[in-house]
Amino acid sequence: MKTNWFIGILFCSILFACNGQKDDRFIFFLHNRFLEEHTLKESHPQYGRTQYNEILKAFENSGFNVISEQRKGNVNARTYAIGVVNQIDSLLQNGITPQKITVVGTSKGGYIAQYVSTLANNPNLNFVFIASFKNSDIQDIPEINYCGNILTIYEKSDPFGVSAIERKENSTCTIENFKEIELNTGMEHGFLFKPLKEWIKPTMQWANGNYKMN
Repeated sequence: MKTNWFIGILFCSILFACNGQKDDRFIFFLHNRFLEEHTLKESHPQYGRTQYNEILKAFENSGFNVISEQRKGNVNARTYAIGVVNQIDSLLQNGITPQKITVVGTSKGGYIAQYVSTLANNPNLNFVFIASFKNSDIQDIPEINYCGNILTIYEKSDPFGVSAIERKENSTCTIENFKEIELNTGMEHGFLFKPLKEWIKPTMQWANGNYKMN
């Protein structure tokens, strides 16, 4: 499958110029904060280089249409999420069913994905929130309201490595499918900088509609 840059997906979804068909599955991938202000070649002082292209390739190689871009300049999460919702609406209007659309976000990208879930308010869309929840979020970001089929993945050694079940229970949308996975890689926040099978595999299972995975 071909990676479709975010800015062009509106035309791609209308014309299916990206070779997409109505039975294809789509992943919107939203990367971590570090890449907003650094190049792909720059390394985080603790976690190394964000392997962005390698992550996209892992999804592509499994047959997904991948929609992503490298964000620039510390974007506002809610504002950026509005653009993602508009692109999802474009796909829906052109016959893609919501169950075949998955929004995947790591770290800050996960917070953007949570806003997409809130604003789209569609219980049939799929979401994977990775390393993007702290207990204080309930008070600090009260407007987040989970809606969709929700998978959360977190690393036990990571400061963002806590369960988001409280957020799910505080959300008003009926969530038919919800699952959490706690990893124990010992890599702290750095686990999401690489396409580790520990989070890539369950993410793709979720995007394929396998909500009952072990």
